[in-house]
Amino acid sequence: MFDKYIDNLKDEIISETQKLIQIPSVYSKSENPLYPFGENVNKALEYVLNLGKKLGFKTKNLDGYCGYIEFGEGEKLVGIVGHLDVVPEGDNWTFPPFSGNISDNKIFGRGAIDDKGPVIASLYAMKAVMDNCKIDKRVRLILGLNEENDWKCIKYYKEHEELPTIGFSPDADFPCIYAEKGIISPYLNMDYSKFKSEDILLENIDCNNNAINVVPKICSCILKINNKNISSKNIINNLKKIISEHNYEIDIYKIDDQKIKLTSHGVQAHAAHPDLGINSISRLIIILDEIFKTYNTNIPIFDFFNKYINTQYNGQDLDIACEDESGNLTLNVGKFIFDNNILSIGMNLRVPIKTDLTDIEKIFKNQLSSYENIELIIKDKKEPLYVPKNSYLVKTLCDIFNETTNSNLEPLAIGGATYARAFKNLISFGANLPNQEDMCHKTDEFISIDNLILATKIYAKAIYKI
Repeated sequence: MFDKYIDNLKDEIISETQKLIQIPSVYSKSENPLYPFGENVNKALEYVLNLGKKLGFKTKNLDGYCGYIEFGEGEKLVGIVGHLDVVPEGDNWTFPPFSGNISDNKIFGRGAIDDKGPVIASLYAMKAVMDNCKIDKRVRLILGLNEENDWKCIKYYKEHEELPTIGFSPDADFPCIYAEKGIISPYLNMDYSKFKSEDILLENIDCNNNAINVVPKICSCILKINNKNISSKNIINNLKKIISEHNYEIDIYKIDDQKIKLTSHGVQAHAAHPDLGINSISRLIIILDEIFKTYNTNIPIFDFFNKYINTQYNGQDLDIACEDESGNLTLNVGKFIFDNNILSIGMNLRVPIKTDLTDIEKIFKNQLSSYENIELIIKDKKEPLYVPKNSYLVKTLCDIFNETTNSNLEPLAIGGATYARAFKNLISFGANLPNQEDMCHKTDEFISIDNLILATKIYAKAIYKI
C-alpha cells in the first residue's frame, strides 16, 4: 500500500536526513529559557517542526523542551517518540561529522542512526499513512531534545501533554525490543588536595567532552613534577615501563622539565556495548594509580578503581555480576573530571531486568565502606522496560518486520535505553537492521540509504496497523 508512495519520496527523505544531520545538535548549557538545551538543539527542533508544517501536519513547540507533529482524529493517541539531540562528534572521522556526506550508499554523520535518520523515516511514514488512508486515531511524533543526558525533555512533556496509549520509539533495533536493561550512573568523588604527592602532582584532566553513555576514545592528563630531586626522565622511564607491561596505547609527551602529558587512546562505542570499544579513561586511571604508587603515594579513588573497576565490563570485581534473559551486567567509565581539586569518575551500568537497581547502589556503598574519603553520588537511574513477548504490541511490530523482510526473527532484549521506557505500552522498534553493525555513538556513524527507506516503509505499515 505504501511502498511505491515512499519510493517516490526517496530523494526528499535522503535530503531531509542530510539537512537534519548538518545541525550540530549537541547539548550545551544555556541561559536562554527559550533554548533549555542549547541553541543548536533548538535549531534541530525548529527545523523538524517546520518540515512537519510543510508536509501538512499539526505541530507544537513545548517551550523549547520538546515538540510534536500530529495528524488524524480520534480519542486514542499513537505515539512515536524519537530524539534530535546527539552525543559529541568524537575524533578522526572520514567525513566531517555534521556534513551528512553520502558515500557507498550511506549517509554519514553524527545522529544518522541515532536518532535523526529514524525520526525522518517516522515522519515520512506518517505522511504516507496520512495521504493514503483514513484512520480513527491520532498519531503523534514526539521530538525529544535531551535523550543523551537526563531526559528532562520527556519529563516536561509528561507534565504538560497527553500521553500516548500505544506506540514505539525508532531508536534501537529491528525486529523489535521487548526488554531494555535498567540503567544506573554512579559517580565517585574525592578531594585530591588531601592526598597530594611530594614527588608528582596531577594538574589537569581533559576528557570532559565525552558523554557518560559513550566508551571514550581519547583522554589526556598532565603530571607536574613536585620534587627537584626527581627528573622528568626518571618519571618518563617509569611510565614507559608501566604502560608497556599493560600493552596500552598511551602517548607520553614532555612539555618541559616540570610537566609531562599522557594521552590515552581507545575505541569509541556505545555504553550499552562497552566490550565493542576500548576505554581510554580506564586505561589512563590504571596507569595513574601505578605511577603514583611508584612514588609512594596512594590516591584512594585510583586505588578503588584499580581494585574493583579496572577494565572489566561485567561487574565481577564489584561482586555484582548478574545475568538473565536480557543479558549480563555491563559497566562503562564515561567521565573523568578534575575540577577545583575534586577528582570525579563517572560510570554507566546497564543492569539486567531482574536485578534491583537499589541493590547495585548498596553494593557500591559496601565496597566503598573502607574508603571514607570517596563520596558516592547517583546521578541517573532508569528502571528497566519489559513488555511480554506475547503482548499485542510486541507480536504486531515483530510480525510487520518479519513479513516485510521475509524473516522469522524473535523480539530482542537490549542494554540501550530508549524513550519507550518513559511510557506505558511503548517499545523500541528499529531502525538498526539485524546483522548490521550498530554505529550508534561511534566514529563514522551512518545509516544506509536502503535501511532508511526500508525503515520508512516498515514504520508506515506499523502506524497503520496499530
